[in-house]
Amino acid sequence: MAAHPLERGATVVLEGIANRLWGFRPRLMAPIVRQLGPLRALCWFVWNMPRYERTLKIYGGLRTHLLGTVISLINGCSHCTYADVYAFQLIYLRERGAVFPLDEHEVGQLCGQAPAIIRNHLIKALKQADLYSEVWWLNRTIELTLAEDRRPTEPDDIRLAHLVRMLGVLNSVGIASQMPPDEAHDRVNRDDALKLRYAGLRASAATSI
Repeated sequence: MAAHPLERGATVVLEGIANRLWGFRPRLMAPIVRQLGPLRALCWFVWNMPRYERTLKIYGGLRTHLLGTVISLINGCSHCTYADVYAFQLIYLRERGAVFPLDEHEVGQLCGQAPAIIRNHLIKALKQADLYSEVWWLNRTIELTLAEDRRPTEPDDIRLAHLVRMLGVLNSVGIASQMPPDEAHDRVNRDDALKLRYAGLRASAATSI
């Protein structure tokens, strides 16, 4: 069935915004518009994206995408998991000059597993990567993702709870549409040299095993 003109228009707008930010047109935009409806989808992005951009500025890309990764893992959305964990991998390489102990495919294999298993694997990798300061954030985000009552009880919970709610919507669309992964949902995705460097390092690590 052909998309309604309003659906096509809303999809083009959202894909255009993402393309300017991230350098590609995400596959998930059309399913979001179909599931939420064109007007509701546009309003949803107008409400959520500025808050998300502020979180990125305050927390930094590394932490924000780590938390997005764990939320999507627990919710069982492989599409959103890849979008965040690949961004995390690129930012980690840019900031630390090395690759993270788990690659995006190894992290993706945790998708939908028990929260305790997800937590244990990620915390072990964070400690190996000298990211001890992120363990508390990871634990608190897992607590909020699993909680029935997600009302903030601490100042930082306001941003974390928003991430949990926002990713919850994106995860539900990703799961329902069975959308395959695309690229990193971050400005770092525009850095082609960094992506080539990352791919080369991962390939070298794989051949040395």
